[in-house]
Amino acid sequence: MNDDDAADWRALLEGDSLGLARLFDRHEARLFRHAVRLLTAREDAKDAVTIAFFELWRRRTAVRLVDGSPLPWLLNTVSNTARNLERSARRYRVLLGRARDSEPVAEVRAGDETGVLAALRRLPEKEQSVVVLTIMQGFPEHEAATALGIPIGTVKSRLSRAKARLRSELAGMETAQ
Repeated sequence: MNDDDAADWRALLEGDSLGLARLFDRHEARLFRHAVRLLTAREDAKDAVTIAFFELWRRRTAVRLVDGSPLPWLLNTVSNTARNLERSARRYRVLLGRARDSEPVAEVRAGDETGVLAALRRLPEKEQSVVVLTIMQGFPEHEAATALGIPIGTVKSRLSRAKARLRSELAGMETAQ
């Protein structure tokens, strides 16, 4: 049993991020060496270690210690993460191989070039972005404002203008049919 691990673990359980930092400093090199042995790409080893420590913090109340140390749990988590990263990289390499072997694909066109999508494309770009975020993606207006870096009042006014334009365009399309 490592007394340092036990003390840092108690601190971590109390929400002290410095306890996590000390555990990281103490075990990072060993975990990195373990991950490098399991992974094809050395860069992924850093990710595996980082993910393991993130999970240690996130799941700290459910982690099982061995002789007062989270190191075995961390090693197991690094192993599982490394397998997942390796599997993901393998799928990506296969997908890239298929993409290189296939013929170029023509641009996919929406089937509704004269309908709602066409009306949306005719909106000014600033109004399009508000419509896409709030209506199509379902973000609240305040989150759309934050994402676009504009005041919420601007989002509301652009959304109102866009809805009015879309309404009149779609009404004109109905009468044309």
